[in-house]
Amino acid sequence: MSRPAYLGKMLLHWCEACNVPVLGKKCGCGKKTQKVEVTPPGDIRPAFEYDIKRINSVSEKQFNAPLIPEGHLAVLNKAPYEDRMDEIVVDGKVLASIRFEIESCEWVILPRLEGARRLFHGRDPESLSGNLKKWVIIDEGVVPFILEKGASVLAPGVLDADPGIRKDDEVVVLTPTGDVICCGRARMAGQEMRDEKRGNAVKPRWSEAPAEAKIPAGGQSWDDAVRANEKLLDAMIEESHTFIRNVAGSIDKKVSVSYSGGKDSLAVLQLVDEVLEDYEILFADTGIEFPETLENVREVGTYYGKPLKITSAGDAFWDSIGVFGPPTMDTRWCCKICKLGPIVRLIDENYENGCLSFIGQRQYESHARAMSKKVWKNPWVGNQVGATPIQEWTALHIWLYLFRTKAPYNPAYEKGYDRMGCWLCPSSSLADFFQLEESHPELAEKLNFHLLAYAERMGLSPEWVKYGLWRYKRYPKVLVELAEKKGIKLLPKQATPEELHLEVTTGYRPCKVGGISADGSFGQAVDIESLKESGMLNAVGKASYIEGAASVAAGESRAQVFASGNVNGRSENEKLVKKLMRKMELSVRRAILCQGCGICVGHCEHGSIKMKAGRAEIKDTCTHCGNCIEVCPLAKFM
Repeated sequence: MSRPAYLGKMLLHWCEACNVPVLGKKCGCGKKTQKVEVTPPGDIRPAFEYDIKRINSVSEKQFNAPLIPEGHLAVLNKAPYEDRMDEIVVDGKVLASIRFEIESCEWVILPRLEGARRLFHGRDPESLSGNLKKWVIIDEGVVPFILEKGASVLAPGVLDADPGIRKDDEVVVLTPTGDVICCGRARMAGQEMRDEKRGNAVKPRWSEAPAEAKIPAGGQSWDDAVRANEKLLDAMIEESHTFIRNVAGSIDKKVSVSYSGGKDSLAVLQLVDEVLEDYEILFADTGIEFPETLENVREVGTYYGKPLKITSAGDAFWDSIGVFGPPTMDTRWCCKICKLGPIVRLIDENYENGCLSFIGQRQYESHARAMSKKVWKNPWVGNQVGATPIQEWTALHIWLYLFRTKAPYNPAYEKGYDRMGCWLCPSSSLADFFQLEESHPELAEKLNFHLLAYAERMGLSPEWVKYGLWRYKRYPKVLVELAEKKGIKLLPKQATPEELHLEVTTGYRPCKVGGISADGSFGQAVDIESLKESGMLNAVGKASYIEGAASVAAGESRAQVFASGNVNGRSENEKLVKKLMRKMELSVRRAILCQGCGICVGHCEHGSIKMKAGRAEIKDTCTHCGNCIEVCPLAKFM
């Protein structure tokens, strides 16, 4: 399990009088609230009807009883785990966690004591068999050892147990009178607990003295929660409004809002609309967006009545996956090619001096974003200044604000997704991909087609795809162990024949002028005409061409590349010649494999790079600074 990260203040409280979540110590009704202890980072979000149905469906499968009573508000807190796990908060209590088990590919409920009390509330222990499931009844005499010494439940102390319990199931331990003592993981099957006279039966996760389950009346709505948080929201909104006014007034650029179809960018759009009159909406269609997102973008454009500028990556992802292989958490080339590149082009085409973009970024999303400034310049999007007015907002702030303003949020949130964006993002959990098969089977089928084709080409099994192993370049320990257990071959490194890898040797030049020479080979033919048309060698130095070869002069350094794929270079010392050969390798790769993302266009301060027929082209006005080379995804991710 990952270590909990404190990315901001833990703000979740609950008003017992109103029975709603409150993001502060005082409710709108005037009464003090009780703090709810949840696992950091504490980015609380509402449980929609779909979420509640899923939780109750899993609970009924496990315990033969629903966990969340009808008419009660619930919030979810994403907690650190190997895949996806959410803490379930109802009536101000953490009732349980629901998590996705990677090996079984199933959701599992891990009840806390309050949740267990509710599940078994008012149940006669003698009637448990055939009624509820996953229960263990222990002798009253062993209770003190569990509560006072933290001991495990031993088989000799078990009076009865659900025979359907399997080893490692989540179980609830009861006294003969039906009081819940602890919850934990079964260490043996239910029938073994009944029959064995030795050994650990249950390893407790949570244990506490018996207490009555107190279930307050339901019937609350999210409108009630909005009213309870009214003053807290007003303060956050006013602070964000002031920030927007100050930034827009101090940066002499046209104002835009980067809209993604997600809740955070919608909140930013709503905030900007409340204080600024002159702004435009930007949307980058990555080509791998949910259908609901594309429809929502059109709806949002109409709703706010502002110019909506859209750029699309088209099929860039599907065209590029054969070159780069599947994206991984470590090498998310798709972000650069499908999102940042199109954004660079969109801004370059519409804003002569670049633009100021208000962006939906929050500190509770990740450590990197928690460390980010509220105003920044993206190194990948050189013509855009970014600013976030919601850096300190939690997800619940966002949702209460959207509920309050009736802003048109993406309906995909009501289908079990907690975030919007590219539906095949490698940083998504395995649970999200199983969710995709349910909500959008046609998208899941398309992704699996490409992944299975890649796996077959690389000698990997379908299980490598099933368990989401394609999402990693460096595998976490839990997945290494799973692969060993299942006999799944892991890919040591993601590589494809199209890498155009340059093998190089260097040595002193055998002549009186001295210096260092280098010889290398791509191991395959190079199309010199493509090199010339792309102008990519201009980034290295002054280029010239003859039939079957290209030459580059960079100061005192020289290099040549031949149609055979051979490359040679010479310079004053080994460091310079290696640097020269690297630039040659990357420039040839860019010329042959350019994906047309446009990242380099935004990095050229001299306007020497333009897009032509979907590919980047460097003009003769190039100053040979080479700044565009290393930012290319072909350099960064291959």
